[in-house]
Amino acid sequence: MTMHIRTLAVAGAILLLSACGKGGEASPGAGGAMPPPDVGVIVAKKSSVPLQQEMVGRLAPFRSADVRARVPGVVQKRVYEEGSDVRKGEVLFLIDPAPLRAALGQAQGSLAQAQASYANAKANADRARQLLPQKFISKSDYDNALASERSSAAAVQAAKASVDSAQINLGYATVRSPIDGRAGKQQVTEGALVGEGAATLLTTVDQIEPLYVNFSMSVSEFEQVRRLQSGGESGVQVLLPDGTPYAHAGVLDFSGDVVDPATGSVALRARLPNPDKHLLPGTYVTLQVTLGEVSNAFLIPQAAVQRDAQGAYVLVVGQDGKVARKDIVADRAQGSDWIVTKGLAGGEQVIASGLQKAQPGQPAKASPWQPPGAQPAAAGKPADAKPADGKPAEGKQQDGDAAKKD
Repeated sequence: MTMHIRTLAVAGAILLLSACGKGGEASPGAGGAMPPPDVGVIVAKKSSVPLQQEMVGRLAPFRSADVRARVPGVVQKRVYEEGSDVRKGEVLFLIDPAPLRAALGQAQGSLAQAQASYANAKANADRARQLLPQKFISKSDYDNALASERSSAAAVQAAKASVDSAQINLGYATVRSPIDGRAGKQQVTEGALVGEGAATLLTTVDQIEPLYVNFSMSVSEFEQVRRLQSGGESGVQVLLPDGTPYAHAGVLDFSGDVVDPATGSVALRARLPNPDKHLLPGTYVTLQVTLGEVSNAFLIPQAAVQRDAQGAYVLVVGQDGKVARKDIVADRAQGSDWIVTKGLAGGEQVIASGLQKAQPGQPAKASPWQPPGAQPAAAGKPADAKPADGKPAEGKQQDGDAAKKD
């Protein structure tokens, strides 16, 4: 009997504890259902998206001219200042002109001799023309007189050409800049013998306003851009070493259609204004290149785009508050976004954060998405903000006390 009473007591205690446990459980939500998860969303907006790519390029002079000695001689003087800007036709070097003047004098003497011979031959030919009708000379003598006249005339022309050549060579003794630009370091010094057998390099003049920017793009990227491109302007923005944009934008002026077999890339070039001449040829720079634009496209954060065996997709919060899957075409990444060309119509609430909690077909609570590191766009202080003295705000303390009382 005692055993039976003890068993009933234990059973009653178990039932009591079970009832207490059920009554103490916190309800997960209204009606016992879990609340929908919070997700950050962006509104998909259709627009014309510029095709941009960050690349590394190298500056090159717009024109570069090698200044060489075109006649043999000894360098007498360097006239220009190394590293200075020179104008077209400005004197850079002087080569000893004495041998060239002597050659010119000799050519002029040969011309005078040829002109004298021609005058004599012409007189004989004119006399022969008068005597032939009267049969005072033979036909053979007449022909010889005319041939001598023609030979003398040709000798005069050759002598004149020799004089012109000697004058040109004498002019080459004064070495001038062929273009406007910045003259470089001299390659020879005074007293050096130049122009013997080859045109000796004296210096180089580079035109650095404007400048060229040479860069390249892989074949796959180039083809992708051409496939997506639907118009728009192309341009190049140079970023200075401190990250700030250069004051003047460049214009794309060359796009090669031939792939370099050594690198597997396509050569591109842009023209960049350099009015202050602060940028120098040979410098490697970072470029923000714009290659047209894509019409009717969307920029979706990379965090929102997911991929599986079926391809790329995003999750959206529909008008009914439930999560749905949208298959998209996202072929090109640009910065922290994907360029989406298909799969969205515009106006969808695309989930960019809280994806691990969102399930297709289940409800979700949407709120504007804040990029990582961005300041929340809310008026006043955040909920966990504290005043400067480190103590909790009075209103927050009162709310806490009220919660405790409840």
